[in-house]
Amino acid sequence: MSESPEILIQPGLPGAGTGRVSAWATVREAMRGSRQDYTEGPIGRAIVLLAIPMVLEMVLESVFAVVDVFWVSKLGADAVATVGLTESMLALIYAVAIGLSMGAMATVARRIGEKDPERAAAAAVQSIALGIAVAVPIGIAGATLAPRLLAAMGAAPGVIATGSRFTAIMLGANGVILLLFLINAIFRGSGDASMAMRSLWLANIFNLFLDPCFIFGLGPFPRLGVTGAAVATTCGRGIGVLFQLWTLSRGRGRVVIRRHHLKLEPAVMLRLLRVSANGIVQVMIGTASWIGLVRILSGFGSAALAGYTIGIRIIVFAILPSWGMSNAAATMVGQSLGAKKPDRAERSVWIAGFYNMIFLGVVGATFVAFARPLIGLFTADPAVLPYGTDCLRFVSYGFLFYAFGLVFTQAFNGAGDTWTPTLINLFCFWLWEIPLAWLLSHNAGMGPRGAFLAIMVAFSTLAVVSGALFKRGRWKEKKI
Repeated sequence: MSESPEILIQPGLPGAGTGRVSAWATVREAMRGSRQDYTEGPIGRAIVLLAIPMVLEMVLESVFAVVDVFWVSKLGADAVATVGLTESMLALIYAVAIGLSMGAMATVARRIGEKDPERAAAAAVQSIALGIAVAVPIGIAGATLAPRLLAAMGAAPGVIATGSRFTAIMLGANGVILLLFLINAIFRGSGDASMAMRSLWLANIFNLFLDPCFIFGLGPFPRLGVTGAAVATTCGRGIGVLFQLWTLSRGRGRVVIRRHHLKLEPAVMLRLLRVSANGIVQVMIGTASWIGLVRILSGFGSAALAGYTIGIRIIVFAILPSWGMSNAAATMVGQSLGAKKPDRAERSVWIAGFYNMIFLGVVGATFVAFARPLIGLFTADPAVLPYGTDCLRFVSYGFLFYAFGLVFTQAFNGAGDTWTPTLINLFCFWLWEIPLAWLLSHNAGMGPRGAFLAIMVAFSTLAVVSGALFKRGRWKEKKI
């Protein structure tokens, strides 16, 4: 009978301990919820304990849209168009949610590192209150203006007629999206990454069950068509939020909210808002840059645009685990700085970057070698295949750089320095990537491949610039 795999932690490596630790035991501990103090002990094992549930959390978050589209596609083109148009509007809400989450995660991680759970709980309450304050006006406007918003997005009359209620519910209930992101950021910042993962498990299970029930009227459920998808998704996310709130109040996690914490603290909210505002701009800059690339590629016809769309979707899904690894690094940075251990914070980032480089290096090599058959899984159109293949290969060449760039960016955010990566994103994506894509595709005569090459160059530039600024170490002095 073979022995179980083991993780050998070599003495002398940065952040290493001694001895052997069972890999399966580490996975079980990560899934169950580790009670380890992440400001002490081997750094490599701490990152793995945090990263496993965070990686699964990222994957689960993407399941919502996939499940909705799967069932809604059986209702016809207008229903699918409704989901697509609404998701494009929700992208702005996701940007706000992610930006607010940056402030919440960094602040809670810092307080936990300082061994101050009371202030961590207070910061959590202020983060939730801030999320609600942002969600309410967006919800009112979205629910009342849904038909006009769809029309402004270019929706056909049929789409507006069948999809307005779907859009009204999704935008009107944006609070569950904001709170799901925010409270999971609180869990991640405190080191309770498994709780964030479980809340999404629960939300997805209910969404999987309720989607066909509400869409097609199975059993006692009403037949709501495309509106049913909005009801099911909102209910699933709402149940996830209720689980999160119950977990925060039951007293078993690292952050426990009691009745005396339920008060507004304007000074804390202002600090959170200041950190989060830069994070929101940071995400929006990155999101908007993809729109700019689509505009450039649209001039080369539908085949080029379709190839790009397929290639990028494969890439985005494949790098989701890297977001989990990067979030683990952000938690380590925040807690280590709170514990007055900046050297541990820095070592954590380099180790997480190395792990990320191994993962994305393997993924990138696979994409380069098997780009055409991978694109072929999504389309058999001979006009689209070459563009999708080139997109997948060109972008994958920069994966080794992007592995470190993603970790560096999240390390700044984990330290509460959201301004630095915002400036980096502005330079790399808008002042560098978009003009370069235009020059290479038009002036240099490379066509769509010039835009693909520009993406790779921009990712590599981001890694180099963020790495240079990270080594300067000013992020270690950030006070939040």
